[in-house]
Amino acid sequence: MKLLSLGIKKKEKEVKKYIVDNKESLYRFAYTYVRNEDDALDIVHDAICKSLTNVDTLKDIDSIKPWIYKIVANTAIDYIRKNSKYVIGSDDLNLEESAEYDTYEDIDLQRALEVLPEKYKDVIVLRYFEDMKISDIAKILDEKESTIKTRLYKALSKLKISITE
Repeated sequence: MKLLSLGIKKKEKEVKKYIVDNKESLYRFAYTYVRNEDDALDIVHDAICKSLTNVDTLKDIDSIKPWIYKIVANTAIDYIRKNSKYVIGSDDLNLEESAEYDTYEDIDLQRALEVLPEKYKDVIVLRYFEDMKISDIAKILDEKESTIKTRLYKALSKLKISITE
């Protein structure tokens, strides 16, 4: 019983350290779902609470990153489902306002990302903006690595077409 408790305490310490060291990345990832500063902060807060409450479900300390990102993604999806205001049309998106919070500096890229379907946008953001491996993205999105590679290829093709038009 005592060893189990020590293992959980070690995991909790590592999770807390990871959260502190990567809070901006977690926020940016949540922001890609809701495009609202306050809501993204709420999502990250809820995800942190969930991760600390369920730290015993973390199987391996080396997989903290995909584990936390999966929690943030699921929390964001739950948040969107509960708050029906996130049916975003093109007239709802104010690029000047969102650019203030968004770290993407290329407006053409930002616009192209906005029109990508969510399943492609998630892969692009995780791979290129959060610098994750294909295997980690597959864990986060509960997909096979081959599916992630296919989505990444299709997303890059769609982005290329969208940007060149």
